[in-house]
Amino acid sequence: MHWFLWVKAFHIVFVASWFAALFYLPRIFVNLAMVPKDSHAERERLLLMARKLLRFGNLLMVIALLLGLVMLGHNWRGYLLGQGWMWVKLLLVAVSLGFHWRCAGLLQEFEHLANRRSHRWFRVFNEMSVLLFAGAVVMVVVRPF
Repeated sequence: MHWFLWVKAFHIVFVASWFAALFYLPRIFVNLAMVPKDSHAERERLLLMARKLLRFGNLLMVIALLLGLVMLGHNWRGYLLGQGWMWVKLLLVAVSLGFHWRCAGLLQEFEHLANRRSHRWFRVFNEMSVLLFAGAVVMVVVRPF
């Protein structure tokens, strides 16, 4: 059982790190949406930051998911049978993966000069990651059902 605690600890570290990337990437989008059309250097610098952050976020996400699957596989009956909180958490993980995928798509739109959304839209979009993270933490810690 000792190894399981190590897996759980690193799962928490990698999930928190993955979400740190998901917190900051939309914030870069806010800044990109505010860049004047003639400010090519600023735009390229922000795009470079976003690309690097997305790549790093991809790695963090994969490791977090793998560690989560190891834990789930270790006691799948205990986690999935009669544990409503785990099903909600897994749903939030799926939505978080969709959010991550959507961030990658939005980055492509910026790269192709196809963004049509305002910086205000991205400010609201930015809050989604906070809600997803908070929801997952509540499900795991409080286990309301």
